[in-house]
Parts: sequence; C-alpha cells; structure tokens
Amino acid sequence: MKRELYYNGKILTMQGQETAEAVLVEDGVILAVGREEEMNLPGDVRRISLEGHTMLPGFIDTHSHFMGCATSCLQCSVQDAGNIQELQETIRTYIRERKLPAGDWVMVRDFAPEQLKEKRMPDRWMLDQASPDHPLVLQHKSGHVGVFNSLGLRELKIDGATQDPAGGHIEKKDGEATGYMEENAFFQAQRRLPMPSMQAMLDACQRAQELYASFGITTLQEGMLTAEMLPMYRGLLRRKALWLDVAGYADISQADQIYGNLPDCDGTYACRFKLGGYKIFLDGSPQSRTAWVRQPYEGSQETGTSTMTDQEVREAVMLSFQTGRQLLAHCNGDRAAQQYLEACEWAAAKGKGPSRPVMIHAQMLGKDQIPRLKPLGMIPSFFAAHVFHWGDVHIQNLGLARASGISPLRSALEAGLVFTMHQDSPVIPPDMLETVWCAAARKTKGGILLGADERIPVYEALKAVTCSGAYQYFEENRKGRIAPGMLADFAILDRNPLEAAVEELTQIQVLETIKEGKSIFRKEEQQK
Repeated sequence: MKRELYYNGKILTMQGQETAEAVLVEDGVILAVGREEEMNLPGDVRRISLEGHTMLPGFIDTHSHFMGCATSCLQCSVQDAGNIQELQETIRTYIRERKLPAGDWVMVRDFAPEQLKEKRMPDRWMLDQASPDHPLVLQHKSGHVGVFNSLGLRELKIDGATQDPAGGHIEKKDGEATGYMEENAFFQAQRRLPMPSMQAMLDACQRAQELYASFGITTLQEGMLTAEMLPMYRGLLRRKALWLDVAGYADISQADQIYGNLPDCDGTYACRFKLGGYKIFLDGSPQSRTAWVRQPYEGSQETGTSTMTDQEVREAVMLSFQTGRQLLAHCNGDRAAQQYLEACEWAAAKGKGPSRPVMIHAQMLGKDQIPRLKPLGMIPSFFAAHVFHWGDVHIQNLGLARASGISPLRSALEAGLVFTMHQDSPVIPPDMLETVWCAAARKTKGGILLGADERIPVYEALKAVTCSGAYQYFEENRKGRIAPGMLADFAILDRNPLEAAVEELTQIQVLETIKEGKSIFRKEEQQK
C-alpha cells in the first residue's frame, strides 16, 4: 500500500472554515484528517511537507468545452489585435510561420469587436485580404457568432440563397452572404469543418489537460459532446490518454448515437471519462446581444435569440426524467431562464421532474426567478467572470441597473441554492482563482464596481468551485471536500485565500495539483 502524510501547512477541508493539521492518504484515497499525533501512523508512511502553504480540494470545473480547449491549441489567437489591419496581419503571420499549404483551413479565436478600434465584426471581404488562399473562420470569444471568409463559405456551400437554420442567422448584403453567422447557423457550419488528425488532437488534449491542471482543476467538463467528436473520444479512451476526470454532456439531438457509441461511460467513469447527461441551448450571449431577454437591449427593440420551442424544451426535460440522466441548459438571458423554469415546473407538477437540472451561465437570472429554482432542485452554474471580462459591454447593452444584476450570486446564496461557477473555457482560461476574485470583488475591466450587493464571501466562492461542484456531478461523496473516504484530489496554493485581501486573490499561485495522490502539476517544473 502507498501511504502519504501531508502536513506542515494550512489545510482547508471545505467542511466549514476550519483547517486541519494533516491529511493521511492511502492509495489515492483520504484515510484520515486531523492532528498528526492522533492518527496512529503506520511506519511506512511517506511524509510530504506543505512548507506552510495551503491545501484545498482539487477545483471542479462545472462547465467548459474540453475538446474546444484542445482545439484552441491548434488555432490562431487574435486577442492582441487592436484594429482590423492588425487582425489581418496576425492571421497572415500565423499562416506564413506555420507554412500552411493553400487550401488548409485556418481557425481564428479570441476575437471580440470591442477590442478593435473600429468596434465591429469584419466581413468576409476583409478576411479575404488576410487569407485569400485558405478557408478561414473567425470565432467570437463567446463561441456563439463568427465570420467565414469567401473560400470558407465556398467550401461549406453557403451563399446568399442559403436559408437561416431555426434559431440562427446568416447575414446577407445585397443578396450575398457576408460571412457573418449567429447561433445555430454558426454551430451547424462549424460542425462541417474538417477535424485535425488524431495525433494532432492527442497532443492538443495533453496540452489542454496541462492547462486545466495548472489552475488546480482535477475534474472538468465536455459541455457539448457531438457525434463529430466521437472518434476523438474513442481514441482518447483506447489510448488511456486522459489523466483528469472528464464528464461529457451529449448534444440532445444526437444522444442516441453518442450513448450508443460510449456505453461503458454511461454515468460512470471509464478511463477517466463519463457521460453525465444531456445539453441543450436556449439562447445566445449577452455580449453579442443574442441572449434571450424579457426587456429589449438598450437603444433597440431586440430581445435576442430563442433556439428551442417550448415543446422541444419540455421533451428534453421529460427525456432527462425518463432516462435518469442529468440535463444542462444553456440560459444566458432571463427569458431563456423563464422557458427552462416553466418546462421543469411543468414536469415537476406531473411528478416527472429531472434530478439536479443545471442552468448553465444564468447570467441574467432575475431576482424574481431565483425562488423558483430551489423547489426544482435546480443548480445555477454562474459564469461569474463575465463581470470582469464583459461587464463594461453589458453596461452598454443593458444599462447599468440591469448589468449590475448579472450573475446574482448573493441572491442565490440568500435563497439557499446550491450554485457553482465556471469559465466556459476556451472562452476564457479555466482560472478558478480569478473567478473567485470576480465573485468577491465584481469589478469590470474598466474599474466599475458592478452590482456591489451581489458580492459573496471568498469562502462561499470557494465552495462553488469545490464541494458544490462535486454535488452538481453527483460526486459529493467522492470529491470536493478533504475528509476520510474522499479522493485525494488537491490543489496546493502559495497562500490561504481566506486570509488574503480580496484584491490579492488573483495573485495567489497554484503551486501543485494532485489527482488521487499523484502529482500532476508542479509550478517549478512548468517554469523549467
């Protein structure tokens, strides 16, 4: 048997705010927690000093897109472009440095129009100047909208006569497609893009896991598993290439195909992957003004995009109940939240409510809606870092009063809800400590305090990314706390976040990440 004793540090058990002096681990499982002299230690124990640092349970990512993070390692980032000319030059440089053969696709990420001097999305003709010989797609940071160049449109056979898919939009000018697409139109176009080679994706998945582990994460999510991803996942499982736990949620329209091809993963981990249930999309994103809202966006009569009918949402809720599989619903706007709540309430009235349904993002969940979640056992998983990354944009799109209510964490806490937080990576990096800071500080990039009354204590924010995250995955008896019988999944920080000033939270470093007793990330090794 392999036994280790962690000691000489501050151990936050996440069972109240008390700390423990030592943790005894045996074969990747916590055997005892408390004072070293009371543990009756075996003679063969390996002693591991925390050197005064702080240990927490491993962080749990409750919504991201693992394969998207892996793919982003193979893409061109334009996050530093300040205008359209710089964006074009970044793309040209990427193609030139990688010596991409003409005809190869170029995937461009990390774009938002507000970063440009022109404050607009480029059209296909602007992208043609950067990539005349390569089909190209430029994806908005939200993942909900994007632009294809002319060669990309030609490859996908999209023109001015192509019809908009339900819940989507293909922009046209004088009868020609401009390359810009929203929601379902963009998602469907993306699904038709060629996948990278298996070896390229295996290498990228390794790098993506290293990224998650560097932020102290030991369990993560594939938030929209499609049939197109199945070959990649079968390859990962066959090669046992996953060393972090990954929970996948199937696109409900392809659920039979996905569950039929990964039967061993239905609700239980096989080679560190499990199918956790289904995923549906009910709207878009507030920064793109496509989130489905009850009141129009500032300066317009637009209320965003609805992607499913009420009947379709009810059918998804019923399928979740009938199969016993969890349902995750993407709801950014308060009107989308209303649709999901109404469907779950309708099912609950029939005694057929789903178990622990999750409202993903819940950006604009209204204070009047929050009391409706608890009777349903519904878990809001907040994208709290929106306050920092897009808070200033939300003020423009929604007005200060409405924008101040995004990610209503304090209201959820006071209502007695179990809630979690996530980063929707690769939209932003899976930086849990940044998210904890966002929840406690609620400062925008422009320095505006956005919704001071929705700030929460640091301890409650840590719960959202540890024990509450485990609860969302039905794994509260194995993860999220440091207690006997739990997996030895740990994040070791250079200082205690409960003792740091709020403004210092983003300066805290993850020194080491441990998965079931095995060190999977060390900061000093990464620096070498």
